[in-house]
Amino acid sequence: MPGPHDPHSGRPPRDLKSGQPTLRDVAERAGVSAMTASRVLRDDPQVLPATRERVRAAAEALGYRPNEVARSLRLGRGTGLVGLVVTNLANPFYSRLALGVDSVVAEHGLKTVIGNTGQDADVERGLVADLLARRVDGIIAVPAGADQRHLAAAVADGVPVVLASRPPEGFAADCVLVDDFGGARDATARLLERGHRRIGFLGSPPAVHTGTERLRGYAAALAAAGLTVDPLLVRQGQTEPHEATRAAAGLLALPDPPTALFCSNNRNTIGAFRALRATDVRSRDGAHVALAGFDDFELADVLGLPLTLVAYDSDEVGRAAGRLLADRLHTTAAGPPRQIVVPTSLVEYGT
Repeated sequence: MPGPHDPHSGRPPRDLKSGQPTLRDVAERAGVSAMTASRVLRDDPQVLPATRERVRAAAEALGYRPNEVARSLRLGRGTGLVGLVVTNLANPFYSRLALGVDSVVAEHGLKTVIGNTGQDADVERGLVADLLARRVDGIIAVPAGADQRHLAAAVADGVPVVLASRPPEGFAADCVLVDDFGGARDATARLLERGHRRIGFLGSPPAVHTGTERLRGYAAALAAAGLTVDPLLVRQGQTEPHEATRAAAGLLALPDPPTALFCSNNRNTIGAFRALRATDVRSRDGAHVALAGFDDFELADVLGLPLTLVAYDSDEVGRAAGRLLADRLHTTAAGPPRQIVVPTSLVEYGT
């Protein structure tokens, strides 16, 4: 009875580590040396036609696939992999960013490996270390916080790094940002133009660059109208809609509640909408509490509530990051770090 590695058993022998047939398995089945099998699979024209046919038939029968990563490293080329590290793939912004990155790097023959940190800096450090161990050609990251020493170390080791949505801290690197300050300022100013003077703010954790810049834009619009930020109207730290719902409900339950809410991202806007629907709080003149937010999102037009949103092309954030990284990978000259700022605009729904 043939054994599990008998070339005529009909069962492909497997690499015990990977579970896949190896080059040595192909050579054994074809009755040639591993070197000859390798030459055939590299399309060496000096191998006899009959031998080429036998080796290729053996490879097909076994389902053999060459290890392209190992082969590229042996040839002195990159792995063809790009690491993408984001904070929350459940947020449509990051899924659209990932699609934008992938659409660009794919044009350069690269594949994207995505890791999700859950806004946890320790998880991020582990993901970056793992990507570097896998010899990725470059990394695009949305940092979870201000401690970016692991990314700085990757740059120092010669791995191109591009940051998206948040700038580098303590080291030089290319980055793609959204006009967080300008978009928040414009949305808050729109609420002020409509007569609102008590405007609540719902934002992400203070350590997050986007949350800080959007709070700064909110404050700048108030200052331009001769108003100051009331700390009682500011709630920060919400990363998921259910947290934002509780925060918004707290604002609406104040003795002198806000007549409008500005939310610094789509998760907070969704949570605030649910709080407004649940409480139906109205201002002294009987009007519904107005709602504005940063990030346009799907179905915003069918919520049945007047809504002002800061819109921008989230795919373009990813595409721009992909272009910056591809340029670094194809250019030997270092060059100074580059920064791209994606513009914003206001869209109105239900007005």
